[in-house]
Amino acid sequence: MNYEEKKEKIYKKIEDLSQNDVVLAFSGGVDSSLLLKLFSEAMKKTGKKIYAVTIHTKIHPMKDLEISKKVAKEMGAEHIVIGIDELKEAGIEDNPIDRCYLCKKSIFEKLKKLALDLDVKIIVEGTNEDDLHVYRPGIKAIKELGIKSPLADSNFTKEEVRKLAKEYGISVSNRPSTPCMATRFPYGTKLDYEKIRKVEDAEKWFRDNGFYNIRIRVHDNIARIEIDKNEMTLLLERKEEVIKNLKKIGYDYITLDLEGFRSGSMDINIKK
Repeated sequence: MNYEEKKEKIYKKIEDLSQNDVVLAFSGGVDSSLLLKLFSEAMKKTGKKIYAVTIHTKIHPMKDLEISKKVAKEMGAEHIVIGIDELKEAGIEDNPIDRCYLCKKSIFEKLKKLALDLDVKIIVEGTNEDDLHVYRPGIKAIKELGIKSPLADSNFTKEEVRKLAKEYGISVSNRPSTPCMATRFPYGTKLDYEKIRKVEDAEKWFRDNGFYNIRIRVHDNIARIEIDKNEMTLLLERKEEVIKNLKKIGYDYITLDLEGFRSGSMDINIKK
């Protein structure tokens, strides 16, 4: 199936779903932002309502909430924010292997309750085709709870999501993915918000200084830097500045991962 065929498929799915009011799990990332745009356009014809609902958690960067508010406002969508303490409410303080499953289940149970209060029967989220081929235990929870994933169902890859978002002029079309900060720690690590904020501060420094994809993977007091390979030379040229800032944040040892940035690097010993 080529890109144009996938577009026709997603348009048809959105059109069908837009015959009813819909709750969208909205992070402000490119996947959910594209869905919000598609639903907003379709519902101009059907007269139904799209609720963009952001789950504000302490294990996601604070900037995510700000971006979600900005994008929802750009699209004129009704934006609802629900707070959650994931470490306690989802039971993931020890960063278990099924953390993503427990977390998604907790989040989407809250969304289902909200949808019930709003008298909305359809909930959608932004899983794409690429997510189906890596370790994503949260997808199991999504399926169990009957949440719809129109991008994945239409075989849209991340690259194609970005392409269509760019065609629509969506402001976050090129925004890097920002998975929860728990992914920066090995499974079995005791998590707390102080550790999470340190990682957030470290990654923010890199983004503020022009690096695109950045992950600080934390192994006790070691900060393992993952960046795109084409940015390694730049990092090494600025290594003294990098070392100074990361040590100031609280890491004793600073390393550069020669494999570069890769999503899910903490999952290498986990079978799908």
